[in-house]
Amino acid sequence: MQLYKHIVKPLIDFLAAAFLLIILFPIILGVIILLVIVNRGSVFFLQPRPGYQAKPFKIIKFKTMRYAFDDTGKSLPDGMRLTRVGQWVRSASLDELLQLVNVIKGDMSLIGPRPLLMQYLDRYTPDQARRHEVKPGITGWAQVNGRNAISWEEKFRYDIEYVEKQSFLFDLKILWMTFFNVIRRKGISADGHATMEEFKGSKIWLD
Repeated sequence: MQLYKHIVKPLIDFLAAAFLLIILFPIILGVIILLVIVNRGSVFFLQPRPGYQAKPFKIIKFKTMRYAFDDTGKSLPDGMRLTRVGQWVRSASLDELLQLVNVIKGDMSLIGPRPLLMQYLDRYTPDQARRHEVKPGITGWAQVNGRNAISWEEKFRYDIEYVEKQSFLFDLKILWMTFFNVIRRKGISADGHATMEEFKGSKIWLD
C-alpha cells in the first residue's frame, strides 16, 4: 500500500487530473462565463483547508454563494447565500471541477476524505483526525455512501475505513460509484440544509 500511496497514486492523480482538465475545459469555460455574468465578475472561491497531515492549502472552487451577513456580522446560513445558478452548479457537482488544479499541484488526490474547514481541526476525536493521514480528495468513500445526507459521525467512519483500506481496486470502486452518484445527483444536501450543518464535535467526544 505504501508504494501505491506515495508513488503510483500521485502519478495517476497528476495524469488523470491533467487529462480531465483538457477534456472538461469546454464545460469549465462555460461555467466561468455564466458566473462572470451572474456574479458580475466574481467567479472563483479560494479558502484554506487542511490537507495531508493537516497542512493548510488553498482549495479552488467556483463561487456559488454570495457574501451576506446578519446584523451581528455573522455569515448567513448557506441556504440564504446560495444563488440560483450556484445551486444548479452544485447539484451537477460542477463546483468541484476546479479542484483538479489542486490535484495537479499535489495538494489533493482524486480520491480521499473531503477537505473540511480549518476550524474543525480541534473538534476531531483522535480517531477522526486520522482522516489526515492521506491526501484529501475530490471524491471519497464517504461521498459515495451518502455525501451530505449522512451524519458527521458516519462520514468520519467512512473516512477512517478508507485510510485503513486504501488500494488501487478500492479507488476504482469509488470512482465507479462516484460516476453514478453524480448522474443521480445523490446526497448533495443534508435535510434542512443547502449543504451540511456545521460540525461542532462528536457527542461521544464532548461527553
